[in-house]
Amino acid sequence: MRLGMLAKQSARNPAPAGCRRVSLPLRGGRSPGSGWTSWLVAGLVAGQLAAADVASLAPPSASELERAIARGVQFLIQTQNKDGSWGSARRTKDLNIFAPVPGAHQAFRAAVTALCIEALLETGLCSSNAAAQTALDRATSWLLMHLPEVRRADGVAIYNVWTHAYGIQTLAKLAAQAQSDPARWQQITNLIADQIDRLRRYESVDGGWGYYDFRVQSKRPATDSTSFLTATVLIALDEARKIGVAIPAELTDRAIQSLHRQRKPDFSYLYGEYLKWQPMRPVNRPAGSLGRSQACNLALRLWGDTNVTVAVLTNWLDRLLARNEWLSFARKRPVPHESYFEVAGYFFYYGHYYAVLVTEHLPPSTGQGYRDRLAAVLLPLQEKDGSWWDSPLYDYHQAYGTAYALTALARCRPGRSNSARPSS
Repeated sequence: MRLGMLAKQSARNPAPAGCRRVSLPLRGGRSPGSGWTSWLVAGLVAGQLAAADVASLAPPSASELERAIARGVQFLIQTQNKDGSWGSARRTKDLNIFAPVPGAHQAFRAAVTALCIEALLETGLCSSNAAAQTALDRATSWLLMHLPEVRRADGVAIYNVWTHAYGIQTLAKLAAQAQSDPARWQQITNLIADQIDRLRRYESVDGGWGYYDFRVQSKRPATDSTSFLTATVLIALDEARKIGVAIPAELTDRAIQSLHRQRKPDFSYLYGEYLKWQPMRPVNRPAGSLGRSQACNLALRLWGDTNVTVAVLTNWLDRLLARNEWLSFARKRPVPHESYFEVAGYFFYYGHYYAVLVTEHLPPSTGQGYRDRLAAVLLPLQEKDGSWWDSPLYDYHQAYGTAYALTALARCRPGRSNSARPSS
């Protein structure tokens, strides 16, 4: 969400129906209303993870990891919609965000469904769990049918960019499994090409991607690109490139330039290009960038930035683990960016998901050590129903949170070989 632009419903200060009021932290990253000590204690009592907690966590055993993954898969099976998708607009709890109908919710549902398909594929349980295989088949059929229908919701809301990105990422993995079926392969790769064309259409005039155009609502969005969405798209495009799909160089070049404009010397990243004159605003400091830096560093490394070295990757993994509370404090808070350093809750599982992908660019022994610690962070946060979630979003949050966590945990399994080639 763009900071300071949208409203969110709050019990303290009601806003008009259907909107959220964004409550921004004070200077220095503190949240308004309560003191540092009381908020810290309240956070820890509520189950947040402080640095000392993370350092003391023992890696989960293989059996504990498998039980958690199985419970998460069961949650996805039980909550899948009748049509094969996940998520809906029905569960509002008066926490609505700016989401023009029907386009915004079509985008949300398709993106979440793509993430859930990826999670089912990554866990590898479909071969031994008939219900999981059925869920995967139904979801895949739904995605292939409805992904081409996703469009920009209106002049302002461009949530569909998330959908195109995660759609491409998941389709690339489905295509990799369909190489022995030429017709299926062609169907999937044609759809990937279509989604890449959508990204071209909805690319910002400045390069990269954002999901709001507050400036002029032009056909070619005049949106201010955000670092994390641009990184998400680049990572998805790399997945398509791996299976042989052609990626327009001018598209990725402009996106890389956008990320470079938003990168600070310490490899923290601005929230978006519109904050370039506020580099020390709390959200743009290292604590505010904990989740974003994982994705942004990975994206640039995948696309050939030699400045993103193993040392840079490990430095930011160390920061994520040592200062995990800056993300954890925001988890489950209903107002985006109300936490310290203006962190929003929805960066928690996003950041850990990409952190696990980052570990695959480290030497195998080093990478597994980080994956053990990241798994130790994620496992205790599983809900009683088997889900994971970090920020209320209609009825999408449990599905996307569970999908992020399942994919991350599946890649944390001991002995998993790195899919990336480590380099210095």
